[in-house]
Parts: sequence; structure tokens; C-alpha cells
Amino acid sequence: MEAPLCFMGNGYCHCNQSELVAQLAGYATVEPGSAVALKAALVKHGPVAVNIDASHKSFAFYANGVYEEPRCNETTALDHAVLAVGYGVLHGKSYWLIKNSWSTYWGNDGYILMAMKDNNCGVATTASFPILA
Repeated sequence: MEAPLCFMGNGYCHCNQSELVAQLAGYATVEPGSAVALKAALVKHGPVAVNIDASHKSFAFYANGVYEEPRCNETTALDHAVLAVGYGVLHGKSYWLIKNSWSTYWGNDGYILMAMKDNNCGVATTASFPILA
């Protein structure tokens, strides 16, 4: 179902409240650093916003496979917000399926398989998801 966008660019929202399909009641955070908790949030609530360290050239030039950057383990240098949308295993390596915002020309159609091992690039460090009313 297509719905009109309410924002008109002048700082005011011109939405008809009766046309809204959902309202935000708040948000919840996932236990920091816990792959188990992040998996549970994905299964129960759907996509989860996460922060990662995207400062390495290997990340910028990612194309395919499970991304594992040994130097990307500093959880205090998280500099990019992305969306965790799933998880899986490829060739014996567990990964997070991450949707990036750099267009479909980056990575694998805009996605990256980030290794779960050692909380690679801090994926599970700061994760949150919306609570709908």
C-alpha cells in the first residue's frame, strides 16, 4: 500500500493522524556485545539498528563473502550506523546480514555479511529496535 510522505521540507509534519499505520511507543536496546541477544531481537522484532567501525579500507571495498577484518575489534570506535536484518552461516563462518546505506552499488547489492567472530567491527555492541504502540 502506497502512502503519501508527510514531510514538506519546512519543518512541519502535515500528516493526517487517522492515516498512520503504526505509532512509536519507544525503543529497546540489546544487551551490549551479546550475539545471542542480537539474534533473539532479530527473530522477535525484525531489523535492528546497529553501529559499526567502518573506518577500514577493506570495508569500503567489500564485494562478497564473509567480511572479517582482524584490526576491526575496537568497540569504542563505532562510526557508522547500519541495519542488521538477519544472520546465517557461509562456508562454516557465522555472519550478520547487514544493510548499508551506501547504495546498491556498494558491497553485495548494498549488503555485507559481517563475521560474528569476536564481535567483528562491534556489530553487537550498540543495537536497538523500535517498540510499536
